Amino acid sequence: MALPQDPEKHDFLAVGDTKASSDYDKSYPAPPAEHHDQSVPGCYDPIIDRYTEDEIKRIVRKVDLRLIPLCGLMYCVSLLDRTNLSNAAIAGMTKELNLRTKNPDRYSVITLVFFITYVIAQPPTTILTRFFGPRIWLATITLCWGVTMIGFGFVKDWKALVGLRLILGILESGFFPGVVYLLSTWYRRYEVGRRYSIFYLIGSLASAFGGILAFGLMQMEGIQGYGGWRWIFIVEGCLTCLVALLGYIFLVSFPDNEKSRAIGFLSPEERHLIVARVNQDRGDADLEKFSFKKWLGGASDWKIWAYGLCFGCATTVSYALAYFLPIILNLELGFDTGTAQCLIAPPYVFAGMIMILTGWFGDKYRQRGLCVAFNAMLCIIGLAVMGWAYGDNRARYFGVFFATAGANANVPSVLTYQANNIRGQWKRAFCSATLVGTGALGGIVGSTVFRSEDSPTYIPGLSVAMGSQVVILIAVGVLTMTFKSENKKADRGEKILEDSLPFRYTA
Repeated sequence: MALPQDPEKHDFLAVGDTKASSDYDKSYPAPPAEHHDQSVPGCYDPIIDRYTEDEIKRIVRKVDLRLIPLCGLMYCVSLLDRTNLSNAAIAGMTKELNLRTKNPDRYSVITLVFFITYVIAQPPTTILTRFFGPRIWLATITLCWGVTMIGFGFVKDWKALVGLRLILGILESGFFPGVVYLLSTWYRRYEVGRRYSIFYLIGSLASAFGGILAFGLMQMEGIQGYGGWRWIFIVEGCLTCLVALLGYIFLVSFPDNEKSRAIGFLSPEERHLIVARVNQDRGDADLEKFSFKKWLGGASDWKIWAYGLCFGCATTVSYALAYFLPIILNLELGFDTGTAQCLIAPPYVFAGMIMILTGWFGDKYRQRGLCVAFNAMLCIIGLAVMGWAYGDNRARYFGVFFATAGANANVPSVLTYQANNIRGQWKRAFCSATLVGTGALGGIVGSTVFRSEDSPTYIPGLSVAMGSQVVILIAVGVLTMTFKSENKKADRGEKILEDSLPFRYTA
């Protein structure tokens, strides 16, 4: 049965109203064939007719080159600064600050406290990205946490590290959801998968080569009387401040902000085209007036929490590996400090390959849940080999490749999964905050899951990590069945999805 038209509550047409549909078609002419393959009939703007497909690709490529590398570089220093504890730990920090205690486990406490303030500060900092603009806001908080990171190199005891990690959590809380939100406003639904993958791949260079960088900085041991682990924090903090300045100069604003100089690399017509393409795809490129009720209204959609559950389960493993892999390689698998730090890189290179592959596959075949499920299964296999191939260090190290690839490739995959299935600027902002917030909860679990008393097999921690991936598989199964059911109802005219007549979920 068709839904009745209610112009007071909806800006869409009644499904069964043929006259209204005829008027609608006249107002929004069908797009030309060369643009139709990635479009949905809806908020069509005639400006799209003025450009050929090659010209559109050239403009989108301009956006790619200006936006993706810089965002990825800023995320790279973000990950580097929050996860370099493990490299500093095996470079002398654990011994100098006496962190190898069990009641409490001081190292776990230091890693854990970051996520407390990171979660609490998530919602307001995402709104501030819109209020101040990405260039000012993201560059400023990056500069501030760079200065904080330099302070790590001058601490006298472990309690000072706890305090600085709490501050770091507040400052970094606004970055990742802000960037995810920014990227989602520039691209259509089936373009964003590869972009998220490349963005996260650049960021993952921190995990891949952070150990090698730390090994080089360790050689500064004794300069000015400071240990090598202190120079890891000091030099990497200075690098973060430099990247923050680059962000202030080159980072772009939201495409709908036509008055901003931060999008001056595009002509007004090109900016209009970008907005028109996003509106044609999902109809939410133009900024709605902020309403706290509308922003918080996203909390009533259970699917948003399902995306967050998937993201939190993915980050449980990715953070656990980031914080403990160098220590496991060094203390449990018997590699010396330099070798352990260098052996971190190959698994993350492999993870990058999986990210690009799943991002390309998802965009080309318009599949999201399948990619998330594949990555979760890959991670389960890797974790099983790590835990149950005890005695064969080469096999355990091989398992690290699969576990690292599955967990890290699922970060951009889940980001794309949720980005493809929500509409509305403020719902998108709320979803970005909750997604990254639940990801931080996964970080809390990941930072405590590998306990020193469970060495050398770490079976309890590995079991928790594998269980988190099973939860992802269950959540994806439920979402997939829901999406298919809801799409069928919309096709029959029984329901309108996300307040948009043409919108359909991407399973």
